[in-house]
Amino acid sequence: MAQQLLVPVDGSPLSKQALEHALKEYEDASVITLHVLDPTDPGYSSPTDVDVRNEPPHGSDEWYERASEEEEKIFDDARELASEYDGTLDTDTAIGEPAREIVDYAEENEIDHVVMGSHGRTGETRLLLGSVADMVVRRSPVSVTVIRD
Repeated sequence: MAQQLLVPVDGSPLSKQALEHALKEYEDASVITLHVLDPTDPGYSSPTDVDVRNEPPHGSDEWYERASEEEEKIFDDARELASEYDGTLDTDTAIGEPAREIVDYAEENEIDHVVMGSHGRTGETRLLLGSVADMVVRRSPVSVTVIRD
């Protein structure tokens, strides 16, 4: 039986590296990429440079529409990467706090393994900002592989 992998993606180089790792190391696995839209993040939960003064009001219908456009770019990039490895993947979306949504998704969707990137924050930035990967590792019901920079 093929494994079912969950790879959270946000468009960052590390999420791309995590997806690449999953595609290389788990050739026969079913890969699901999950993008979590964090409604508290004015930057559309992606590494896009955003000047909030020129963007739609945070939380507005226009803001969600723009976030959806960014998400589709993230998924297009993921599909393109998968095609380079002769792989396919499914995509899914969640809205909420990223670590919680990733763990909930793994619990509710028979995921066997999570592969994700981590920025490897240390010291004060880790204490202040936390780490999505750290929270997922601590709470995940399944094994987690973390790709660090």
